[in-house]
Amino acid sequence: MNQGNHTSVKEFMFLELTHFQELECFLFVVFLVVYITTVWGNVLIVVTVTCTSCLHSPMYFLLRNKSVLDIVFSSISVPKFLVDLLSKRKTVSYNGCMAQIFFFHFAGGADIFSLSVMAYYRYLAIAKPLHSVTIMRREVWVTLVVASWIGGCLHSIVQIILILPLPFCGPNILDAFYCDVPQLVKLACTDTSTLEILMIFNKGLVTLLWFLLLLGSYTIILVMLRSHSEEGRNKAFSTCTSHILVVSLHFVLSVYIYCRPFIMLPMDTVISINNTVITRVLNPLVYTLRNQEMTSAMKRLQRRLQSSESNKLR
Repeated sequence: MNQGNHTSVKEFMFLELTHFQELECFLFVVFLVVYITTVWGNVLIVVTVTCTSCLHSPMYFLLRNKSVLDIVFSSISVPKFLVDLLSKRKTVSYNGCMAQIFFFHFAGGADIFSLSVMAYYRYLAIAKPLHSVTIMRREVWVTLVVASWIGGCLHSIVQIILILPLPFCGPNILDAFYCDVPQLVKLACTDTSTLEILMIFNKGLVTLLWFLLLLGSYTIILVMLRSHSEEGRNKAFSTCTSHILVVSLHFVLSVYIYCRPFIMLPMDTVISINNTVITRVLNPLVYTLRNQEMTSAMKRLQRRLQSSESNKLR
């Protein structure tokens, strides 16, 4: 990415999370454990769904895609964040910052569209159970997943197109631990009020409306469950509540960050940590511990691997 002649800033600096080096070392250990757990948990979901034939259904195909997105999203900002916790000088180049914003919004946008596809499948499975299999054919799954990734890419391109023309001539200190639109726009040495409004509409209000639509769709699904048998109702209710929990975790934090003027508030760092680090480790827990099919498949896969290892040792 070419900086051009409009900006003299070649790198940005992140603020310290805390002024105590010992505390930052402790936080490094905590967030490293969280990151490893996030990656391991989502890799386990991907491997289990891929290797278990009984999980080759639309719901688990979409869940596998969700896990891949969680791994990608976490890996965009968390490794750099961990390195900076142990560094005295926390910097990122101009090009590195632009790249981080692009991939951050690419994965985040694809994730939002993916959650929408999962909600659509749940609606079909409950509202039209006899037709859902024919509607959600394999080529349809793949098309919807590819469309969610393309949608995330287009959203991210829009963000970058709006940011690249901005001139940065100092200061270059970001009030954050990763590069994102709200913090970066405030550093531009030009009037960005119109751009802020445009970005709030592009990201914030769209995210809010999408969230309300998803909540509305799940409300309709839960109302429809009243006509089902008790066993089917309980199973579908458990799945829907898991999805609602994940949707709420994602959207509430995103609405807080992007659906307001770009001003820094005391809670911003905590919200950002939850958005980039914590929610991604909760997803595998929500989708596995509350899903009997997934936990059973994981146990069978573990027994198969142990049996295979035993046969090799003989």
